[in-house]
Amino acid sequence: MKTYITTPIYYVNDKAHIGHAYTTIIADTYARFKRLQNDEVFFLTGTDEHGQKIQESAKKNNTSPKEYADKISNEFKQLWKNLEISNDYFIRTTDEKHKECVKKIFLKMYEKGDIYKSEYEGHYCVSCESFYTKTQLLENNKCPDCKKDTRILKEESYFFRLSKYEKDLLNWYKQNPNSIFPTSKKNEVIAFVEQGLKDLSISRTSFDWGIKVPLNDDKEHVIYVWLDALSNYLSALGYLENEEKMPFWQNAIHFIGKDILKFHAIYWPAFLMSLDLPLPKCVAAHGWWLINGEKMSKSIGNVINPLDIVNEFSNDALRYYLLSYMPFGNDGDYSKHLMVEKINSELVNEFGNLVSRTISMAKKYFNLKLSFKDKIYEEEKEAKEFFNLSIKAIEELKFNDYLSNIFKALKIANSMISKYEPWALIKTNQNEVESLLISILNIIKNACILLSPVLINSTNKLAKALNIEIKYDLLNTFIKEFSLNECEHLFSRVELKEEKMLEEKTQKQEEKAQNDHITIDDFAKIKMQIAQVISCENVEGSEKLLKFELDLGNEKRQVLSGIAKNYNPKDLVGKQIVLLSNLKARTIFKHLSEGMILSAKNQDESLVLLSPLTPCDNGSIIG
Repeated sequence: MKTYITTPIYYVNDKAHIGHAYTTIIADTYARFKRLQNDEVFFLTGTDEHGQKIQESAKKNNTSPKEYADKISNEFKQLWKNLEISNDYFIRTTDEKHKECVKKIFLKMYEKGDIYKSEYEGHYCVSCESFYTKTQLLENNKCPDCKKDTRILKEESYFFRLSKYEKDLLNWYKQNPNSIFPTSKKNEVIAFVEQGLKDLSISRTSFDWGIKVPLNDDKEHVIYVWLDALSNYLSALGYLENEEKMPFWQNAIHFIGKDILKFHAIYWPAFLMSLDLPLPKCVAAHGWWLINGEKMSKSIGNVINPLDIVNEFSNDALRYYLLSYMPFGNDGDYSKHLMVEKINSELVNEFGNLVSRTISMAKKYFNLKLSFKDKIYEEEKEAKEFFNLSIKAIEELKFNDYLSNIFKALKIANSMISKYEPWALIKTNQNEVESLLISILNIIKNACILLSPVLINSTNKLAKALNIEIKYDLLNTFIKEFSLNECEHLFSRVELKEEKMLEEKTQKQEEKAQNDHITIDDFAKIKMQIAQVISCENVEGSEKLLKFELDLGNEKRQVLSGIAKNYNPKDLVGKQIVLLSNLKARTIFKHLSEGMILSAKNQDESLVLLSPLTPCDNGSIIG
């Protein structure tokens, strides 16, 4: 089976950080796993090098856009080499083959009638390469996504008929349950599209660093960065040229960060529909790595270089931590302290020590050569069930469950040593000890194979010690004879400097104390009341906000609340809710909001309104 796996092509306006590494390691792990299953894989990554942002960054660095792009692109290439990423191809949007493909794509859409010329006027965010209407902006005309200032642009532009594909997109989402993963992100996209799509500006004239529109009378237009960038997934396969690798497109999986979900889950499939091409099998959007709750940013100064982590710990440790720490799609805080704990408790103790103890006993009792003596242990079958669950999990892109199930199997192997005490049993029943070690070695063998897409170096060492090849077919084979080799420690225990660990621990305790405790005087400042919903409606220009008119008994209030993705406004009329009523009023999307409606957040980030169990008088005080 052919499988096409892609990362986004990374924008060359700055250096790579741990967030870029996370996306690429996810894709690399999945590519390695599919190769392990004997799929024919084409794994693509690369760099996005056109656009106004690059032109301005180059100017600040006193160099040409191409020279600037060359430098940053090479840094990405070198980083993936250092992180042992197994991509089959690295594409650049400045590649001539890519540029020619984009021109052909533009012409094909144009000739179909899906591209037309008009004029655009609106607010433009250079950082996000996106246009916004006035109602979509935050206060002071700031971008709703990156919070940076927008610019008012008025210029002639070519437009793509995105609105034409609104119904087709909604049908695709509904008919293909796995089209967007996780489900919470898919629901966000559907809600956005259901609000109505406007045609998309796909060319610019205010800068010239990009691919020229391939029409003789419009050479001043350059193709908008997202049509240019997204087309890399086709140009890398030779689309509209030799098309040698186009069969891979039938099974395409895009791994992306959640901040570019709209472009990949709305614009991209619409472009493909215009080209009469199959749509991706899945667009998988992961969450962000945060530092103390904040997204990594050069301006804040909290960017983490993945090579610093590799140099301090190891590449295998970095890969394991990133993939095992949080469910795919969730955000997570990077913590060096937690990483050290996971390395020591899971990689060193649960996995590495199991291998060392088992091979040491095999050497001491059987000179590294073992043969099965007919005793079958039920624990080995139980471990096999966890291995099957791990395979199911990674096929569903649940990478943390994939790893946790493998380590549940390893825990069973460790418990077998504690339960049967081979050091004591050897005195009375040598054959049973030999069978016991064979069963444990088979669990280790299966773990070695399934962990090989993540722990790429340590599993190679382990395979040499077990004297096996890392082959998927071996998972279903119970090996009855082992001729082992001695094995160096797979992982070494790591420690942070004591002062640093104490500092982090103290800081966490202080933060917890600050967050967990308030005084009765603090609580007395809060005024919460029961209010009844008189009317409720969506806020134009916002996919999250609902506007409420509330009855508090002796007064009425207007309040905005970001729960539109979780509730139909019509269903809320007449219900009683809890209002933080002495919160300072503020203006949101040009609407006055006089208080805060209280809700609880589930693990899947959905919101649930708080309301009284039994009806109360409107305006009743909570306390």
